[in-house]
Amino acid sequence: MKHVRPIAGPFWSAVLVVAIGVSSYGCKDSASISDAPIAPLSSLTITPGSLQPSFSTNTTSYTADVAATVTTVTVTAGPKDSTTTMTINGVNTGPGQPRIISLNQSGPTTDITIVLTGQTGNQSTYDIVVRKVDNNLSALTITPGQLVPAFTPSTLAYGVDVASGVTSVSLSATKVDPNAVMSGAVTAGPGLTTGQATIPLNGPGTATDVSITVAVPNSDAKTYTITVHRAALSSNNNLSTLIVTPGSLSPAFDSNQLTYTVDVGSGITSVDVTATKADPDAVISGDVPNQGRATIPLDGPGTNKVVSVTVTAPNGNSKTYRITVNRAALSKDNNLSALSVTSGTLTPAFSAGTQAYTVDVATAVTAVTVTATKSDPNAVMSIGSVTVAAGTATGQATITLMGPGTTTSESITVTAPDGTPKTYTIGVNRAAPSTDNNLSKLTVSAGSLVPAFASGTPNYSVDVSAASDTITVSATKSDPNAVMSASGSVIAAAGIQEGQVTVPLGLGMSTPVAITITAQDGISTKVYTLTVNRPAR
Repeated sequence: MKHVRPIAGPFWSAVLVVAIGVSSYGCKDSASISDAPIAPLSSLTITPGSLQPSFSTNTTSYTADVAATVTTVTVTAGPKDSTTTMTINGVNTGPGQPRIISLNQSGPTTDITIVLTGQTGNQSTYDIVVRKVDNNLSALTITPGQLVPAFTPSTLAYGVDVASGVTSVSLSATKVDPNAVMSGAVTAGPGLTTGQATIPLNGPGTATDVSITVAVPNSDAKTYTITVHRAALSSNNNLSTLIVTPGSLSPAFDSNQLTYTVDVGSGITSVDVTATKADPDAVISGDVPNQGRATIPLDGPGTNKVVSVTVTAPNGNSKTYRITVNRAALSKDNNLSALSVTSGTLTPAFSAGTQAYTVDVATAVTAVTVTATKSDPNAVMSIGSVTVAAGTATGQATITLMGPGTTTSESITVTAPDGTPKTYTIGVNRAAPSTDNNLSKLTVSAGSLVPAFASGTPNYSVDVSAASDTITVSATKSDPNAVMSASGSVIAAAGIQEGQVTVPLGLGMSTPVAITITAQDGISTKVYTLTVNRPAR
């Protein structure tokens, strides 16, 4: 603050400029005096606090810092001339008389004005700005970790727990009052609000004490302390999971169980082992690397492979889990579990231990389909010329039959995984052509057969009335595959069992009706004859 006062007399022609430096607490002021005070002070003090800059008769502007808790200060001043009168903040005050000044409760600063009046009436003014400075922190954080208890400005002691692998922590502290001075582990001078620092920690299982001091002029400093507890190195050398694929552990996994077996098929050439550490900071070694996954090649069928997984805790203690993988020997199973033929039925009924079968099919059947299922899918099977590879359980083959009246043989060979074969055979008997040239039924639309129909009787007579112009004869073949004809025409081809023929009748005449049955063999024939008698009118 600069004050320029009227000057009486030419002898006050000099101009004095005083530059005041920065105090140890960063209060930077300057006092500029265009002339020496007309009514100067010879002394000036403030309690608590100290003037910045230090008192000088010709310096008229000062600051003084006090703690935030201070409510009053005492100002004592002495004029150089005993005849000079003096007021402090408008109150007449005698030389050397202490004057108590209440500080502003709603703001951080309080102005104190000292006015000196000489005998001539000329005046000089000295000013003091009292600043309240807070020695609290407004924020305190640590990374990694968490303060316990949670930070409050009034709590000075904290604890923090960190893992054994943490070698340093980062601290950040913020002052309530930028004009306070923060020192210790974290520093921040006047004018700086926040300070940060990285704090190296002592070894695992130890504590590191960290302190941060916040100081203000003429007041007790406040020190915050943080004790960082670094965990001891873990002794956890357990696995939390252990999995083998394919297969399953026996017994089921337990972190305290160290030995296991796994049974796999003979066709399995490798297994995948997955191991998970209970403590991520432990180290896995042995047949499984630290990543916890490995593919383990197995030896040949019928052998076993021991897989070891060693877990070393951070403190050096180790534990080894062992898995014995038993690879099955090659199977000797060369059986069928199912066998069928279409069309036809196996004789005897299928049984895995029965190797020879027959099947009877009709003359018209020219091919059959054989379906076979291996007991062990890993066996190899051949059905005639069809090969069913390992891994496929069921196969089919169509077998073309030889002519009617012959037997066609087919073999099914099952070779076990160990190379042992077994052969099943099926003889398919195709029936010879039928010689059946009989009728199984014969009826007429009028009259009655004489004698009554019998398949072995070839000749019949029928009497009808004079009103019957025609007669319809219906016949049924004993063998549907025979051919039936009448009046020179086929009335029921092979595969059609029934036929009819309608014959006109003459009055007073006997009309013969012949029905010829040619057996399936095309050779054997039989003629059934009906004589239909129609009387004259």
